[in-house]
Amino acid sequence: MSTDTDSVRRTSPRGLSVVLRHDLPASVVVFLVALPLSIGVAVAMGAPVAAGLIAAVVGGLVAGLCGGSVLQVSGPTASLTVVVAESIHQFGWATTCFITVCAGALQVVFGLSRIARGALAIAPVVVHAMLAGIGVVIALQQLHVLLGGQTLSSSWASIVQLPHQLTVMHAGDALVGGVVIAIMLGWRYLPGRIRAVPAPLAAVVAATALAMVVPTSVERITLHGSLFDAMSLPQLPHGHWSAVVLTAFTIALIASVETLLSAVAVDRLRPEYRTDLDRELLGQGVANMTSGMLGGLPIAAVIVRSITNAKAGARTKASTMLSGVWVLVFSVALVEVVRQIPKAALAGLLIVIGIGLVKLAHIRLARRAGDLIVYAATVLVVIFGNLLLGMLIGLVLSFALLMWRVVQVVIVAAPVGDTGRWLVTVDGSATFLALPRLTAQLARIPAGVPVTVEMTVDFIDHAASDTLHEWAQRHESLGGAVQFVELGAVRIADLTAGPPARGHARRMLDDVLAPWRPTTRTDRIAAGIAAYHRGHAHMMRPHLDELRHTQDPESLFVTCADSRIVPNVITNSGPGDLFTVRNIGNLIPADGRDTSVEAALIYALNKLDVRSIVVCGHSGCGAMDALHHGLHTGSGLDDWLAHGRPALERFRAGHPVAVAAAAAGYGEVDQLGMVNVAVQIETLAAHPVVRRGIEARGVVLSGLFFDIATARVLAITPDGIADIDDLRHPVPVPVS
Repeated sequence: MSTDTDSVRRTSPRGLSVVLRHDLPASVVVFLVALPLSIGVAVAMGAPVAAGLIAAVVGGLVAGLCGGSVLQVSGPTASLTVVVAESIHQFGWATTCFITVCAGALQVVFGLSRIARGALAIAPVVVHAMLAGIGVVIALQQLHVLLGGQTLSSSWASIVQLPHQLTVMHAGDALVGGVVIAIMLGWRYLPGRIRAVPAPLAAVVAATALAMVVPTSVERITLHGSLFDAMSLPQLPHGHWSAVVLTAFTIALIASVETLLSAVAVDRLRPEYRTDLDRELLGQGVANMTSGMLGGLPIAAVIVRSITNAKAGARTKASTMLSGVWVLVFSVALVEVVRQIPKAALAGLLIVIGIGLVKLAHIRLARRAGDLIVYAATVLVVIFGNLLLGMLIGLVLSFALLMWRVVQVVIVAAPVGDTGRWLVTVDGSATFLALPRLTAQLARIPAGVPVTVEMTVDFIDHAASDTLHEWAQRHESLGGAVQFVELGAVRIADLTAGPPARGHARRMLDDVLAPWRPTTRTDRIAAGIAAYHRGHAHMMRPHLDELRHTQDPESLFVTCADSRIVPNVITNSGPGDLFTVRNIGNLIPADGRDTSVEAALIYALNKLDVRSIVVCGHSGCGAMDALHHGLHTGSGLDDWLAHGRPALERFRAGHPVAVAAAAAGYGEVDQLGMVNVAVQIETLAAHPVVRRGIEARGVVLSGLFFDIATARVLAITPDGIADIDDLRHPVPVPVS
């Protein structure tokens, strides 16, 4: 939805009604979720509490106004906790604000460069692992705060010092933090009316109230003055510019990726609102520059708040912006309330959020996709190293694993039964990397035997091609025979025209399904047979070998002789599945005078025991056109089309199938073609041989209509037409 439309909706009376009815309540819900999280993230980063509130205000107002998403809510995010905490420790708070401004400037460049969708190319397993590693780091650090201690410099130190912290823990802080964790984890099990209150708000309020009555002391957060008093300008760094630039790039990248992933998730939840990803990055950049200049934390779109906003019924950007206004009002007018919040309460909140970033679904997905080693390595490096290094190692491992999978090729050389023939299968990407395996398999083939080389490859380079041809020449010189069967998307002959290129699966389908193209060759059948022998006879051979002595077709398939209908293609069937009868107009003479159709019916039902009979018409049928317009040729064609006159009469009388076809937008000739299918089924149902098959063996009659323009197959029933999802199982027509 465009921003212009949003503006109209906000300023018009109807737009004001939408804001008051939908966006105002949603903004309150978002505010109640964002407030404790913003304070908690600031405390976890070691930043001033006011910095988190400033970021929440700027995220709502600036990112909401300038961004490309209607529903996304931005603010301080837990995913940046580790890198911002390290920045504050290394450079100080004022310089970290400068780094935030630089990160925002980078995001503006990202947005202007229109590379937003490129950021989505980062392997999801790396993103999931980064978030999981960040979650573990947050949980380890905040566990010490919950026990009354302070955050430590590294995850390893947090683990090593945990036993000591347990021995000196403060009972009041531990109790307050434990209550928050219990409320957060158990909130979803409470009645729906209670769950209308956001869990983070309920947990922090309950913990704050508890801290006021417990007999022991509880440490509370520190907030000096109002929000305006806490605003400060950034400070230029004193040297270490390379580290500053690296930190700014890291913040910009993480914030951008989280924002884009959040946008994708929200768009899936509310598909009527589509995010302009490039503009969203631009808006995020402006917001981060503003937040840094005012002394706020880095900002990103947060998926929890964004989905909360969407589910709360927000319709325009007013909801996001109003949530920022509520944070501003609260931070200025209710400073004393903020000062009563215990640090342990926020620690418990962040521990649950951190653990929530480690999702079992992501681990299962990584295991199922074969990416578990990438996930585990990234998580461990993020936990015990740093975020940027973990991301780089994850990307390198993902790329290495991808390359390994891409260049994988299956090569097998084996004898074919007792025939004396050998089969070599090459399946995948045939490159120089496959030469050791290829030459090893070719060396197994005895001299002098006939060999079929089956190539199902989507890429082949000159090294692999030359190796195959050199081996084939040597094998033939020793009395053997070599036949190349190329089934894949590329051909060895393509290498003579230029450098190797990856083929497309569409080419394989075109080779089998596409009609002959206009050409100067006069004998297209011979050329087609030659192509069949080169490419597909090898695939057909094992199937046809099973049918060499008998046939057992599933259906008798009666269709038109029109060259555009290929029964086995439109029914996705193979050799031996259909016993096919084709004639002009797919007609069943009712008087039995046509001995060809009569013989086919008797043979199919009495000899082959088919289980169904299908009549298939098609669009643009010349026979139906001649029947409809009353064309007379004075030849045997007129006598044959006379068998279709009952269908013409039923069509003119308003057959239900014709009515349904007309409502679907089909022309009169196609309507007649559909009615003709229905009438031919009635004729079949009255035939003595067919009737006996129905009564004795439950033979099923079905009607189909092939729409050539759309390549769709429809079912014809006595009452109308219907779509078919599984073309191998047509809709049966009930017979009386």
